[in-house]
Amino acid sequence: MQLDQLFEMQQGLDQHIEEKHGLQNEDLFNRKVLALLVELGELANETRCFKFWSVKPSSEKSVILEEYVDGVHFILSLGIECKFQKLDYTLDLEPTTVSTTEQFLLIYEKVNAFKNSKNERDFKTLLQSYLQLGGLLGISYDEMEKAYFAKNEVNYQRQQNNY
Repeated sequence: MQLDQLFEMQQGLDQHIEEKHGLQNEDLFNRKVLALLVELGELANETRCFKFWSVKPSSEKSVILEEYVDGVHFILSLGIECKFQKLDYTLDLEPTTVSTTEQFLLIYEKVNAFKNSKNERDFKTLLQSYLQLGGLLGISYDEMEKAYFAKNEVNYQRQQNNY
């Protein structure tokens, strides 16, 4: 996985947004945390993994992938906020044996832990947990990267169109 390239692209997008909206001197950390939690909820909703009362299947993989990379954008952005984009990202990405629902709950916990600590260890654990969720959802690193590249371009276009 090309984390260096993803961080670089995210930093460019973040700078573009901050300059366009005059946010260079704003502390955006908590807003980005909330955005990540919202995106995580949207992803869970599309997977329907928690909807034990419904027989409707999850959304198509393309929809799930797009929601998933929205979360990637905000995780990277949070890492950039804390100056973690240049770390050694040797992650332990053993397949997880928990259910998708349990992994979502774990990620909510990891987001909160990182929000409170803003430390490198908690950031890496959050990133690792999110990547493991991708594995549970059947998303390969290659698919995630391609979807990230495409969504990054869409996000620039949205900024040009005053989204």
